[in-house]
Amino acid sequence: MADHVDRILEQWAAERPDLDVSPMAVIGRLSRLSQLISAQLRETFAAHGLDRPSFDVLATLRRNGPPYRLTPARLMRSAMVTSGAITQRLDRLESRGLVVRTPSASDGRGVDVALTDEGMALIDRALPDHVDTEHRLLAALTPAQREVFAGTLRDLLESLGDTVD
Repeated sequence: MADHVDRILEQWAAERPDLDVSPMAVIGRLSRLSQLISAQLRETFAAHGLDRPSFDVLATLRRNGPPYRLTPARLMRSAMVTSGAITQRLDRLESRGLVVRTPSASDGRGVDVALTDEGMALIDRALPDHVDTEHRLLAALTPAQREVFAGTLRDLLESLGDTVD
């Protein structure tokens, strides 16, 4: 059985046999996986009235434990949200009553972002569906394959500088 990327590789082999296009086998598949996975996750998030960045902000606050409160800078470092999007995202979440910004207890000039009870309830409803979606997306892989794949991806990410501070 062949996939879309196999066809692309065959075409390049025919048209440009002088080039080593083997990286396309990995990068092309990662790109296609990203698109397919993102579409499925969007559906899961939408079922809860969320998008990916909003889910990520709520999930980041939730997984950091009590008091479910972070500075915007720490939230941005812990979440998968860009710096340009964090203020806009927080404004939207706050207007929906899912988070609240309060003066920082440790820095009089700063603010903290905290989950509200409504935000906690929403993330606690959405998270099991999110995890179910991820399990479904990886169902073709055995647990051992998932572990190897995750390790390989970690190695690649680390080689590109994506490490924890």
